[in-house]
Amino acid sequence: MRRMVWAVGALALVGAAALGGIRFAGDPGGNEGALLGAADTAAGERLYRANCAACHGADGAGQAAWRQRRADGKLPAPPLNGDGHTWHHPDGQLFAMVKHGIEALAPDGYSSDMQGFGDRLSDAEIRQVLAYIKSTWPSEKLARQQDITRKAGGG
Repeated sequence: MRRMVWAVGALALVGAAALGGIRFAGDPGGNEGALLGAADTAAGERLYRANCAACHGADGAGQAAWRQRRADGKLPAPPLNGDGHTWHHPDGQLFAMVKHGIEALAPDGYSSDMQGFGDRLSDAEIRQVLAYIKSTWPSEKLARQQDITRKAGGG
């Protein structure tokens, strides 16, 4: 239960920072949510399959029981296809999660298997992966996420 409180607190902190217009170190200046075309989305799908599918699934359905901590205290990979909570986050926060990993954004002691990809993917490639992930969401969730991003000052 205590770890769940830390996890919720970490996400609230990151969310508050995003809503306050604070950028995480190393993030690009405000174009995380730039609209990308079909070629970028296709490139994002290839990058997703190479870098994300092993944990989040080829179809983005995530790991089983993704809301329940495993014996090691970590949460399984959540769905990215619109069935999870990913669409609740503004673009800047999603970008930071992919680039830096969850542990970099969470309080000390929080442990996650979601490591940052900033050393493997360029900022443009991270945006392409996010464009692909968002292309799998139902239109109403995509519209709500775009509104969340606008309210956070990201678009």
